[in-house]
Amino acid sequence: MKNNIKAFRVKHHYTQDDLAEKLEVSRQTIISLEKERYNPSITLAFKISRLFNCSIEDVFIYEEE
Repeated sequence: MKNNIKAFRVKHHYTQDDLAEKLEVSRQTIISLEKERYNPSITLAFKISRLFNCSIEDVFIYEEE
């Protein structure tokens, strides 16, 4: 799933390690999310949107196949 995680992370001046710590996941998870190799659980998607103070739709771009 396409996403804007890296753009939000950079905008908030977080490193991948910072974001991983705040979301209580590994840095590898952040890398996989940013490279669109991994789709987060709904819980993680909510955590990400709350951290960046935006909607899930602002972070994740749903495209029907």
